[in-house]
Amino acid sequence: MEIVELGRGRPLSALAGELEKRGIVSSARLFTLYARLMGGDSRVKAGTYQFHNGMHPGEILSKMLTGEVYQRLFALPEGYSSHQVAEMLEKRGIFSKDRFLAACRDQGLLAELGISASSAEGYLFPGSYNILPGRSEREVVREMVKRQQELLNGGLNGRARARGLSEKDLLTLASMVEKEAVLPAEKPLIAAVFHNRLRLRMRLQSDPTALYGVRAFAGKVSREDILRQTPYNTYLIPSLPPGPIGNPGQEAIEAVLNPPAVPYLYFVGRGDGSHQFSSDLASHNAAVSMYLKSPGSSSQGGAR
Repeated sequence: MEIVELGRGRPLSALAGELEKRGIVSSARLFTLYARLMGGDSRVKAGTYQFHNGMHPGEILSKMLTGEVYQRLFALPEGYSSHQVAEMLEKRGIFSKDRFLAACRDQGLLAELGISASSAEGYLFPGSYNILPGRSEREVVREMVKRQQELLNGGLNGRARARGLSEKDLLTLASMVEKEAVLPAEKPLIAAVFHNRLRLRMRLQSDPTALYGVRAFAGKVSREDILRQTPYNTYLIPSLPPGPIGNPGQEAIEAVLNPPAVPYLYFVGRGDGSHQFSSDLASHNAAVSMYLKSPGSSSQGGAR
């Protein structure tokens, strides 16, 4: 398989020469002549194409006339941390994990993008990307960040400031909501719990924060986890973590900006993806006893 780029304004003869050099066509001159005879030399579409040895000249020309460009799609899931994204990219054979993480922490790139943080965590837009061969880790991080910034600058940052939240606070809270929520409909309720706790100066006690930088959150934490001293562990620190713990999508960001007026201060997972929300500790403890059967597990998102 060969990946060939046909840039805008590049003559077909130049591409034919490259195809001959790579052994895809036997003669650049004959291929160009064939394309002209078929009336396709002026109708080929720019783009990146994948060819293989043994393709008939008609197949090659047809690809370029119909614009059947090569795609290498990668989907960044909502809530995934930069580390999880890096692992996915490595498993797909697109980038090495370490090089992608290095790009996320590149202070020159972060300064260029206007990010005052130690990494691009929280600023990588969850969505689909076409990562063509030859693109660098820095280029892909730049694209991911710019797409998130376009979303934020479309009015979300202004709404955050009206609520007294900085951009970093907004993304941090949204990343916690994203990690905690399984059902999209519960994102606003979880956001409301965090807002209520912040207003009352209660510790947020969010399970995913206890695991950030240690391992991926899978729904439960142990007592050892919640007692681990890290800058992100909201069981131990008095307020928000120093930055996002993942890359939130628009729904989670909207939930933080528009939480419902509910009295909830606690929630615990029911085991089916939904949560039981409570307004007082006694009700929460009763819910914990009812829904948490594993002895060493903590309650999701509530005080212990």
